[in-house]
Amino acid sequence: MSSHGAPIPMTSRKAGRLSGTADVPGDKSVSHRSLILGAMSVGETHITGLLEGQDVLDTATAMRALGADVIQHGPGAWSVHGVGVGGFGEPDNVIDCGNSGTGVRLIMGAVATTPISVTFTGDASLRSRPMGRITDPLRLFGAEAYGRAKGRLPLTLIGTTQPLPVRYTTPVPSAQVKSAVLLAGLNAPGETVVTEAEATRDHTERMLRGFGARIETEITKEGRVITLTGQPELTAQTIQVPRDPSSAAFPVCAALLVEGSDVLVPGIGLNPTRAGLFTTLQEMGADITFENSREEGGEPVADLRVRFSALKGIEVPPERAASMIDEYPILSVVAATAGGRTVMRGVKELRVKESDRIDAMARGLEACGVTVEEDEDTFIVHGRGADGVPGGATCRTHLDHRIAMSFMCLGMTAQKPVSIDDAGAIATSFPIFEDLMGGLGANLVRTDT
Repeated sequence: MSSHGAPIPMTSRKAGRLSGTADVPGDKSVSHRSLILGAMSVGETHITGLLEGQDVLDTATAMRALGADVIQHGPGAWSVHGVGVGGFGEPDNVIDCGNSGTGVRLIMGAVATTPISVTFTGDASLRSRPMGRITDPLRLFGAEAYGRAKGRLPLTLIGTTQPLPVRYTTPVPSAQVKSAVLLAGLNAPGETVVTEAEATRDHTERMLRGFGARIETEITKEGRVITLTGQPELTAQTIQVPRDPSSAAFPVCAALLVEGSDVLVPGIGLNPTRAGLFTTLQEMGADITFENSREEGGEPVADLRVRFSALKGIEVPPERAASMIDEYPILSVVAATAGGRTVMRGVKELRVKESDRIDAMARGLEACGVTVEEDEDTFIVHGRGADGVPGGATCRTHLDHRIAMSFMCLGMTAQKPVSIDDAGAIATSFPIFEDLMGGLGANLVRTDT
């Protein structure tokens, strides 16, 4: 069942050439952080280009529940009148974060050092995901957390009245864990220090600087050491949200796979901690050019021109995983159509996303006639090359938006149609996916109508 209603079965059939301009929505990671830091600042933050997918809308609702004045003025145009660091009030009801792991984990960090109690829940997918990796470091600040077994939602977080600064080394590469600790550190005295062995997306650090926090990053033999000075006064900002590279991955990869395609994907954020997929695709032989490079809202941005390409399998370096962790499902579709074997190592984090993404993609690709291998931390796809992917299967999405969109892209090039059991979760991150891809020439049909 869809996270917000009845299942929406969908089928994707082989498309003619894809062409045109793909205006993808705003970056989900930046959208979440804009709302949260706007709510923690003094004054009124103005945001344009905000992603209005369900995940981000749930974060906006949460900020209202915590006392911020959050207003939508038009498509993508929002304002947030903040309550300042430490100013959140106790909500009257449970905070429902829907499908969003980013939303719930960052909000937990933001409230952990404020003396209020907040109960969090979410949809079936989010309630199955581990929260201990967040609540463990938050307890170091003095917060308390009470949830289901393994720290799963529903969970009540009791913020501390006397927060302590923390020094914390992240046990796994995770921008969510890092960000939760930094957001908690905002209302703690002294310096909160986070060390990560592998670099993860740095939107939180960039945005904290933009709002006026004192935050420094040093590269050491232990990794990236991020030091935040607590209890600043954050100042409201004007934010232009760049377009989401994770959403751009779908029209980009579809254009590479469908013969004769030529697609422009403008205004895509190319933060180095997020751009690993595009580097990987170019190594596979993709015809991708970056045009009109510029900076928007402190983030590097460019327009992507993408043309159909004959691709080859490669070995993806494991150290690149953190910069493209959300893109492995669509990369595995690309790998299925390439010539030769694509090896993806260092991807165990995929096991604890909205679904077990390795298992979900492996079972769906096998059903479509593709040979795969997997273990806990490795995913290998044997590309069909010139033989093409047979297709003809119905794949389970497990309430996971990226699984759903990946199989819809596969159907655009497979010999027989590819179906999914439920497209409803797509709305959490890319609510215009169906219309946008259809506008480029894709043949997507809701099979319940």
